[in-house]
Amino acid sequence: MSTPTSHRYLGIQGRGTIALPADVRRRLHLDEPGAQLEMVERADGVIELRAALPVPADQRWFWTDRWQEREREVDEHVAAGRVAVHESTEGFLDHLDELDRE
Repeated sequence: MSTPTSHRYLGIQGRGTIALPADVRRRLHLDEPGAQLEMVERADGVIELRAALPVPADQRWFWTDRWQEREREVDEHVAAGRVAVHESTEGFLDHLDELDRE
């Protein structure tokens, strides 16, 4: 069982509302649109809450506007046939050398 890195008491408001501290919301990206909490009620009476993000935090870079713009550029190149496929690493490196000479 893991040791908690933080121990706090949270008040339960009317209708069962719980307010998470702002620093926790920011650190776990729960202040972003679409963020949710997964709740697991264990048989021993423990309630576990886990951040459930529409996009996992370690993959957020892929969904930035700049990265998505670059993905669209690549899709356009592929659709237009402006790509090269290489059967080996050596063939790929030779192609890069040719490009450097141009």
